[in-house]
Amino acid sequence: MVITETTDTEIRGRRYGDPSPTGSRIRFRVRGRERDRGQTAIEFLGVTPLIILLMIALWQCALIGYTFSLAGNAADEAAHRGAIAQGLRGQECRNAAEEHLPKAWRDSMKRTTCRTSGGMYEAEVRLQVPVLVPGVLNWPFRVEGDAAFPVEG
Repeated sequence: MVITETTDTEIRGRRYGDPSPTGSRIRFRVRGRERDRGQTAIEFLGVTPLIILLMIALWQCALIGYTFSLAGNAADEAAHRGAIAQGLRGQECRNAAEEHLPKAWRDSMKRTTCRTSGGMYEAEVRLQVPVLVPGVLNWPFRVEGDAAFPVEG
């Protein structure tokens, strides 16, 4: 038996520059895109739950930040209304705290404390952070807002 040296192109049945041969006896390896067909879809399906969980967590963080904003604004409004009220300061303070709150926060409002202290009228508002997915993230997370105004008249 004689051993001969061949190049890769000769094994495939063609030389450099020749058109590719056709026939059933020559088999090509599946390369590149054909081998990885469908891989992107599988990876997307695997990552989709993580993306959804990330979006839920970001939305819950936005709800927490919005609750901080609402608590501060409600306390500011309550302290101002209580400071300028002529009659029932406490009742005016509590009404002002609830006046501009959206329904979800107003229904879960824990406590509004209104008092006069050293010539200042102080208001403290506690709000419960609403939960995006009820039953999953039910933690007792409360946000407090404090404000004070000088008492008038």
